[in-house]
Amino acid sequence: MSISRAEVLKTSRRATIWPIAGLILAFVYLAYAWFAFDVGGVLAKADWERGALMSRDSFHYKYQVELARRNDELSVTVEGGRGTEQDPLPAWITTDGKQTRVDLGDGYRAVMNANALTYTEPDGRQFVAEIKGKEVVVNGYRAFLDETESRYRYFPETAPERTNVVDYADLVALGVLPDGSSFAPSKFEFHPDYYKDVRITRAQIRVQRYFFGWEYFWFGPQSPLVDKSAAEVWGIVWSGDRIDPALSNAEFVFLQFWRNPDWQHNEMFTALLETLLMALLGTFVAAGVGLPLGFLAAANFNPMFASRMVLRRLFDFLRGIDQIIWSLIFIRAFGLGPLTGSLAIAFTDTGTLGKLFSEAIENIDNKQVEGVRSTGAAAVQRYRFGVIPQILPVFVSQTLYYLESNIRSATVIGALGAGGIGLKLVQALQTHKDWENVMYLIFLTLIVVVAMDIGSGWLRRKLIGESTH
Repeated sequence: MSISRAEVLKTSRRATIWPIAGLILAFVYLAYAWFAFDVGGVLAKADWERGALMSRDSFHYKYQVELARRNDELSVTVEGGRGTEQDPLPAWITTDGKQTRVDLGDGYRAVMNANALTYTEPDGRQFVAEIKGKEVVVNGYRAFLDETESRYRYFPETAPERTNVVDYADLVALGVLPDGSSFAPSKFEFHPDYYKDVRITRAQIRVQRYFFGWEYFWFGPQSPLVDKSAAEVWGIVWSGDRIDPALSNAEFVFLQFWRNPDWQHNEMFTALLETLLMALLGTFVAAGVGLPLGFLAAANFNPMFASRMVLRRLFDFLRGIDQIIWSLIFIRAFGLGPLTGSLAIAFTDTGTLGKLFSEAIENIDNKQVEGVRSTGAAAVQRYRFGVIPQILPVFVSQTLYYLESNIRSATVIGALGAGGIGLKLVQALQTHKDWENVMYLIFLTLIVVVAMDIGSGWLRRKLIGESTH
């Protein structure tokens, strides 16, 4: 049968038009989504500087040098919401009781006294911010809010009030202010780079210097092991001279880490275990209940149409309500705690796994069941030897998949009040400071998810007999 040239051209045009039409539809959809979700507005309102600060705080710790003007009290802390007082002071901080000098590194320096902050850059430029009366004065200039233009403007303190007014850009050009600083009547603040902050207000003078890493992660500031290297700690573990007569050195080192007051490893790992148990209990209850219900909902094992429809609608109801909604319901019913999280996971996954198992049972090869029946086997034996071997791969793989997914879900549910690592994460986020703790909790969760993925892959191969993952 020959194909005409017209038919060939028609087919060729159709093959060309469909991809172009698909691209046009995709572009129209993306354009609609851009405006419907106000992506441009979201990007315009985004505070990128705050995002950069959060990123910095997640992997750095800061020394905070603070002088309270109310009582001239100096405090130096390693601060991330924890505020560990430093005594003795680091070598780059010196004080004589009247002045405190801070070497910020890279040639930057700051000097603090009761009423002034002097900030010096590597090229020798100095910026002196002083408290005079109730206002901050920087290099002889005062700030005021120009209400007609809704912005701050500036004038020399020696000139009559609000004369010789200049703008921010003018002060930067004159070298009065460093570019990027913030100057208002009540404060002066500047971040020279990623690792340095200086600030003066009517209440306090503060200098911060950041360092990469997580300070006091292994041992707390009061621990006798805090200044030891890894090799020294290892040597202590195997040493015969006990630090604490009641404990072996290995136990002593472990407890110093486990009970670290700054990072609270014991509480973090306990919360992580609580989250893991929440996911395990919820998933296994769902699998245990979903399998027999799956048999009852399968058309080839339950001839009663009405009961099958009731079960299938039950599955729709259970999985149609999200785990978060179930958790809120159970929190109101039973109060806060891991049980509410386990019940929320169990209810949702019973609906999902029950539906999956019933469909897998309906798609089995009946010849294997008939072969078992021909031996005179009872109904239970037919299920055991004719059905279970066929649905076992689906049962195991789906149960393990939902177990991995439910670790993440248990974290989210825990944040609502069910406890576990999710609640710890919310508490760390609420401080708006302890971003290193937030990152630590995220790492712990990721480690558990990866470990569960590796473990479930191994278990799947053992149970199903796969030779490769």
